[in-house]
Amino acid sequence: MSADFAERRVKMVDGQIRTTDVTSAPLLDAMLAVPREAFVAPEQRDLAYIDEDIRIANAADGLRYLMEPSPLAKLMQLAEIDPDDSALDVGCGTGYAAAILSRLAKSVVALESDPVLAETAMSTLSALGCDNVTVVKGSLPEGHVAGAPYDVIFIGGSVEKVPAALLDQLAEGGRLVAVEGQGNSGVARLFFKTGGVVTGRGAFNAAIKPLPGFERIRAFEF
Repeated sequence: MSADFAERRVKMVDGQIRTTDVTSAPLLDAMLAVPREAFVAPEQRDLAYIDEDIRIANAADGLRYLMEPSPLAKLMQLAEIDPDDSALDVGCGTGYAAAILSRLAKSVVALESDPVLAETAMSTLSALGCDNVTVVKGSLPEGHVAGAPYDVIFIGGSVEKVPAALLDQLAEGGRLVAVEGQGNSGVARLFFKTGGVVTGRGAFNAAIKPLPGFERIRAFEF
């Protein structure tokens, strides 16, 4: 990758990530190493390091975005990812978060519902040597039971509510991080499984784009 993009990565980490209380050295190193520009279309590469969500596809189930660097990093730091952890990336899109996770965890399952995005993620991650990532296609709210249980589950966009099916796939001591709520009402939450029971707490406010497929079914009112 060009020196120009390498410089932009440094500026992203120094200006957008360190300034929002992200202090994990392994996470900062991962974000300095992974070329964010590789996960957007060629015509979008000049936008790859802006501090906004970047639209990457009009997928079959709705619009999809590459999450803004700061909330992505804060969510991953919140999960306290260990080198021996197995991770599930829900809604991997083109694979950027999975590439970051691949440098922090032992193994990563990157789940994607859109077949075109899944193929793109598979190709890009393979080209970058992320050999501990497996891209699978399937329903995002249902997770990937075949690879469960997971020590870490990361949801790559805001949801109205984290479904029980994903919480059920946490290992004992496992953590799930997600943003519940949309726009300015979004709150990053950490869910933790201990003694077979999952509890959650709010961590910080976060306004990120929604991940399609997690909308609640509204009851009909007379």
